[in-house]
Amino acid sequence: MNANVEELYSLLVPLHEGRLIVPRACVAEVIRYTPPDARPDGPAWFRGFVDWNDRHVPVIRIEDLCGLESTEPGGRTRLAIFNCMTDAVDGGMFGLLTEGFPQLVRVNRDVMELHDEHAWPEDGPIVCQLRMINEYPMIPDIERIEVLIRDCLADAA
Repeated sequence: MNANVEELYSLLVPLHEGRLIVPRACVAEVIRYTPPDARPDGPAWFRGFVDWNDRHVPVIRIEDLCGLESTEPGGRTRLAIFNCMTDAVDGGMFGLLTEGFPQLVRVNRDVMELHDEHAWPEDGPIVCQLRMINEYPMIPDIERIEVLIRDCLADAA
């Protein structure tokens, strides 16, 4: 491998159908799933709150947010605690439901290319989709997701 090729340690986050790919630093911890404190009046993608490290962390299901097929949490469901990139979400963290444990991968330009089979809305929570050998992970717009969480919580207040 060429020493000039830049690599990024990333996580492939398993979803019901598909995966997300995020930089390793985005995820603070992956914890056992416990049902969040429900919010019956919120959108389907907003699942409520969990307590984690003395914080009240909002929880989302990205499949519902993106209009993808999702299932109810089951035995493989975990909660990935994401570090926020902005100050939009109080507490600086949010939880994302996953279907198993994220997988650590090294990503470089040689193993990925843009996969443009699916057109994602410009203001949506997914930036684009990649083709990495035989995987097709989606790149989430973490900043946009944080704004959507903030707006959801403000609407409920």
